[in-house]
Amino acid sequence: MEREPNQLLQQLINEAGFSRKGLARRLNDLGSSRGIPGLKYDHSSVLRWIGGQRPREPVPCLLAEIFALRLGRPVFPEELGMPVITTPLHLGQEFTHTWREGVATVTALWRADVERRRFLVDSTFAIGAGAAGAVRWLTAPSGGSPHGTGRRKVGQSDVAAIQEVTRSFSELDNRFGSGRVRSSVIKYLDTAVAPLLADGSYSETTGRALAGAASELTRLAGWMAYDLEQHGLAQRYLIQALRLARSADDHSLGSEILSGMAHQAIYMGQPSHALDLARAAQLSAQRSGHSTLLSAAWVLEAHAHAGLNDSRACSAALSSAEAAFESRSSESEPAWLGYFDSAYLSAKFSHCFRDLGDGLRAVQFARKSLEMDGRYVRGRMFNLSLLAGGLLQCGEVEEACAAATDAFSLAGELQSARTRSYAADLRRRLQPYRNVASVRALFGQDFASV
Repeated sequence: MEREPNQLLQQLINEAGFSRKGLARRLNDLGSSRGIPGLKYDHSSVLRWIGGQRPREPVPCLLAEIFALRLGRPVFPEELGMPVITTPLHLGQEFTHTWREGVATVTALWRADVERRRFLVDSTFAIGAGAAGAVRWLTAPSGGSPHGTGRRKVGQSDVAAIQEVTRSFSELDNRFGSGRVRSSVIKYLDTAVAPLLADGSYSETTGRALAGAASELTRLAGWMAYDLEQHGLAQRYLIQALRLARSADDHSLGSEILSGMAHQAIYMGQPSHALDLARAAQLSAQRSGHSTLLSAAWVLEAHAHAGLNDSRACSAALSSAEAAFESRSSESEPAWLGYFDSAYLSAKFSHCFRDLGDGLRAVQFARKSLEMDGRYVRGRMFNLSLLAGGLLQCGEVEEACAAATDAFSLAGELQSARTRSYAADLRRRLQPYRNVASVRALFGQDFASV
C-alpha cells in the first residue's frame, strides 16, 4: 500500500530551516537527554517520514518539542502529521478476533514493554482476562488467513531464526534466571519480529509458521515476566501468545501456554482459576494428540486440587497424569517440550504432596526430581527447596538443612524473583526449628539474611 507524503512535516521543516541531517541529530541528542539512549536516526529516516512513514513513539513528541524550541511557539504532533496514538490501558488483555487485530495488539505490547510504559509495569493479574482468553481459544476460529502483503519478503529462514533465538534465550533463562535476559528478549521481539509480522510479505503457510514462532518467543517473554513476579505483564504476554498460537492453528502450543497460565495462577494462590485453565489445557492437549502435554495439564489440575485441599481429586488427577506420561511417544513431540521428563513430573508430584502435608511422599518424589538435567539450574533450586520442605514435614531437620544449603547457594546465582520467594518460603519453614543446632549453623545469628 503506497503511503501519502507527509506535507505537514515538510512544511514545518522548511519553516524551521532544518536540514534533514540536522533534524535527525537534534532528535538523537534530545532523546539521550530525556533518558532514551541509542536513537540513531539520520537524514534517510527524516526522508522516510516525509514520504509518509510514521516513526514509533515517542519520536513524534520529541520532534514536536524540537520544532517548538526552534519556532518559539507550541507545536503538537498533529501539526507534524503524526497524531498521538493513545495506548489502551488494557493492552494485551484481550484475545482479539482477527489476525490483523492480533498483530497490531501484540506488536503494540512489545513496544510499550520496551518503553517501560508505567501502566504495564504497574499492571495487575486479572482473572477475568485469563478466563476469557481460555474460552476464546477453545471456541474461536483461527481469525482469518495469517498472511502479509508488506514490503519485506518473509521466508522459512526468518522463522528458523526466531526459533533458534527462542531456544538460546530459553537456555540462558534456565541457567541464570529471567532477570539477566528478559530485556534482550523483548527488544528482539520489537526490533526483529514485529517488522516481519506487521510489514512482511508472506503466504498463509509461512504466516502460520511465523505466528507459531512468534507465539513461542512471546510465551517465553511472558514466562520470564512471571519469573520476575510481574504478574499482570506476564498474563498479557501469555494471552497474546495464545492468540498467535490460534493463528498458527497449533493446539500443542496452545495447551502449553494454557498450562503455563495455570502454573502462574497456582503460584498466585488462585487454585480455582488454575483448575479452569488446566482443564482447558487438557482439551487442547487431546486435540494435539501429544500425551506428554496431557500429562502436564493433568498434573496442574492435581496441583490446583491440592491448593483447594481436595486430596481425593488430587490423587485422581495424579493418576491420570501418570497414565498419560507412560503412554507418551517423545519422538513425535515438539522440541520445546523436552523439558517435561520424569524428573519434572516428579517435581510436580512433590509439590502436590507437600501442599497436602504428606511429607513422606513429598520427599520421595523430590528425590526423583533431582535426577534432572543439570542445565536447569533454577529448576534444581526449586526441587531442592521442595526436598527441604518435605524433610521438615518428616522431622528430618538436619537433612533438610543440607538440602536448604544447596538451594540457597543456587539462589545466589540466579536473577529470579520466584527463586527469592522459594528461598523466603523455605526460611519461614525453618524458623520453628531456629534453636536446632543445624539450623543455627545454617543461618548464624542473622535469620533475616536469607
